[in-house]
Amino acid sequence: QVQLVESGGGLVQVGGSLRLSCAASGRTFSSYSMGWFRQAPGKEREFVAAISWSGGSTYYADSVKGRFTISRDNAKNTVYLQMNSLKPEDTAVYYCAAGTGRLWSLEEEYDYWGQGTQVTVSS
Repeated sequence: QVQLVESGGGLVQVGGSLRLSCAASGRTFSSYSMGWFRQAPGKEREFVAAISWSGGSTYYADSVKGRFTISRDNAKNTVYLQMNSLKPEDTAVYYCAAGTGRLWSLEEEYDYWGQGTQVTVSS
């Protein structure tokens, strides 16, 4: 299987920025589409962003479009989520995921998941 490990989370003030990283191992990373999801306490996990295997296509949830940027470096087997202009509503555990499905915003399209990294945005 593919192993995914997120890093880069932490505490940030409203309006600040964080960059999350997800390092992959175990299988050919470049063959997978990659996604970021997040889950706040008491809420269901929601889609944040996704990127195609080649990095040529990206997709964002409306709530983060214009503020977050997903990218990948296949040579490093790593996907990134640059988060700018952070808001308290962005507070959540962020998970990266790898999959071969074509419906990028749906959890069931992803086969592998990381353990998550906490992002806390203080007001």
